[in-house]
Amino acid sequence: MPTTDPPTTNPAPGDGVAPYDWSAASPTADTSPPERPAAPTGTGHGAGPHHGAGGHDGYGDHAFWERLPFHGIPWTRALAIGLVCFGLWFLLDAPSLQRSAQESPLGTRRTVSLDVVGPVAALSRTVGLSSVVGSADRALGRTPGGGPTLAVPTRRPPPPKPLPTTPNGTTTATTLPPLNYHPTPTMPLKVLIVGDSVGLDLGQPLVNTLASYGDVTTYLDGRIDTGLSRPDYFNWPAELQIDLTNQQPNLVVVMIGANDPQGLVTPNGSLQYGQAGWDAAYSARVAAFIAEANAAGAHVLWVGMPPMQDPVLDAKLRHLDALVQAQVVAAKGGAAYLSSVPSLGDPHGGFASFLPNAAGAEINVRTPDGIHLSPGGGARLAAAVAEAMQTQLHIQLVPGVGGTARRT
Repeated sequence: MPTTDPPTTNPAPGDGVAPYDWSAASPTADTSPPERPAAPTGTGHGAGPHHGAGGHDGYGDHAFWERLPFHGIPWTRALAIGLVCFGLWFLLDAPSLQRSAQESPLGTRRTVSLDVVGPVAALSRTVGLSSVVGSADRALGRTPGGGPTLAVPTRRPPPPKPLPTTPNGTTTATTLPPLNYHPTPTMPLKVLIVGDSVGLDLGQPLVNTLASYGDVTTYLDGRIDTGLSRPDYFNWPAELQIDLTNQQPNLVVVMIGANDPQGLVTPNGSLQYGQAGWDAAYSARVAAFIAEANAAGAHVLWVGMPPMQDPVLDAKLRHLDALVQAQVVAAKGGAAYLSSVPSLGDPHGGFASFLPNAAGAEINVRTPDGIHLSPGGGARLAAAVAEAMQTQLHIQLVPGVGGTARRT
């Protein structure tokens, strides 16, 4: 491209370009707009009344931008306008944000969200802005209080049917005969697998493992970030009732608990983990979960949590595993417990990222977060579950073709 200035000579007539006096842009020059030049009469490229220099009605680019009705605003003013708009939205929608924060899991994030949103929501209600938002929502056909949320809870099923209870209010156990199941083409074994995100790490490999056996039908229902501690966030007993009704399983494999060492929401308030009464309340939920499956005619195989890399979380989950084991024993044959430590722990029962397989080769069994299972770890635990189904529950699994799977 040329680097010298263009010549200042006027264009020849018929070029289709009108000369422009740049002195008009000078602060001391006459700023009145020049007369519009006559349209050129040429018929070549650029001819016509609207094809002048720069394509702007016969005027140069510089002149075009100077004649716009605005010249922009300082960035500080733009920032201030944006902050005012954000503050107004926050004030209008604060009650909705507060409700979403109240429904989120107990923890630091929930506490901070409520501390920040609470005063603003109170102000919104005091000045009557929340009613304005509600009226607007109804006019638009939306649920009042809808809009952006801090947390989006997963689907909440309807409450489950009440289980039989004793006069003192405790859930009664259903005594089941030993499973001793021999699947056949006309009576396949139906296995329902339920769990949180760690349970999902086991679930899909277990589906694949059981598919190698004939006459076994599996159903997988896994929900991340869930557990038994917060039925107000996700109601696992209600979800189990739906699964039991729809799938009618013979066996329910459960791996839930990674998210449960937290506060429990009860009808009488909340109980923080470690507080007196927490163990009894959580144990009652485990017992009710097992009893719900037993009442539908299904046995339960509860798989414990694997060792965790974080020693604090590991200690909490081992404590939960002990509570679960006690409820399995109290289930009177309707449930069995399988520890995942022998399959996923090191020789001392601690956390291990790599473990040897049958051939002696080291395989990765855990993900980098020190919590979840890698595909190799899930397959390793799934093999242990299949073995426990045969040794503890006396299910006769015969290798063959014919197993089916379904994920809910």
